[in-house]
Amino acid sequence: MNEQEQQLYNQFLQLAAISENMQQRIISLEKANQILVKSQRKFTEWMDDTLDDIEHYRDNIYFEIMDYRNIKEPEEFWYPQIVSREETMHRLLLNHASIARFGDGEFAAIQGRIRHKFQTVNDEQLAKRLKAVLDSNEENMLIAIADNYGSLEQYTAQAKREIRHYMTRGVRREHLNLLKKERIYYHAYITRPYVMYADHQTNAPAERFQQIRQIWDGRDCIFVEGSKTGMGVGNQLFMNAKSIQRILAPAENAFFRYNQILDFSLKQPKDRLFLLALGPTASVLAYDLFQAGFQAVDIGHIDLEYEWFLKGEGRRTAVEGKYNNEIAGGENPKAIEDKEYFSQVIADFSKI
Repeated sequence: MNEQEQQLYNQFLQLAAISENMQQRIISLEKANQILVKSQRKFTEWMDDTLDDIEHYRDNIYFEIMDYRNIKEPEEFWYPQIVSREETMHRLLLNHASIARFGDGEFAAIQGRIRHKFQTVNDEQLAKRLKAVLDSNEENMLIAIADNYGSLEQYTAQAKREIRHYMTRGVRREHLNLLKKERIYYHAYITRPYVMYADHQTNAPAERFQQIRQIWDGRDCIFVEGSKTGMGVGNQLFMNAKSIQRILAPAENAFFRYNQILDFSLKQPKDRLFLLALGPTASVLAYDLFQAGFQAVDIGHIDLEYEWFLKGEGRRTAVEGKYNNEIAGGENPKAIEDKEYFSQVIADFSKI
């Protein structure tokens, strides 16, 4: 290679190096731009969420402050009379009362709306039955609602945020149109002893779980639950029960098999304690079993709450092998493989 060729070759190498350097800079700038775009998107989402939180806070704080200061509310809105968790538990334990709980899912079903994954279709018959149970007023049949209407000081910041987002004035009006001002209601959050309470890092949740475990202490129990629920599987929440049998229902839209579930349940011995985890269907079943002379407790999310309590993170998390309507993807848990669980199944109505 002569001198001229060497010079041309060196110039080529320099140009190649410059070109490669420019390509790397372009790649770096593209990555930086993607990060900026992503950051801007996240910042925008954060701003939207913050503004949304502020709007709901402003809309709901009026009722929280009025209740906290014990100031009479305007005629359009009023506070349902809800007895304490302690009084609710007292009635369940002392009187062997039954309980049907009404939360956002049940109120939505009555209004013909869908709010939770375990009820994916509107069902007029379910709505009619739920309304009838809510209106019932019988000794030892406790009708429980969530303590969301006034002061929220006992709850975590996240729980307050969720309640404020849900409890709009429109929803508040819907509830009050269904409830009775002179009626005494019971505390629906007896089955939520842990994750939503501000004292979740103290001994209080353990004490609340210990109290609720007295309901089934030494009792022959029948669980009526969704086929993916697996109450008590993998933990010791129900270890103090004398015995456990299970009636399986569809994981979603359990009311489709309601007649078969009820008919089979009514054939069981009258001393059996029924513990129900069936979404809105549980409220109706608790009432019908009570009418037939059984004690029936709509136990709801108690098993998931116990799993979260054991993890000790103070928040909702996925629980392997258990249906969870409050976690993304929680409606498709890993199949239950526990042999003891299957030995306890006395009827399976889970197929629709």
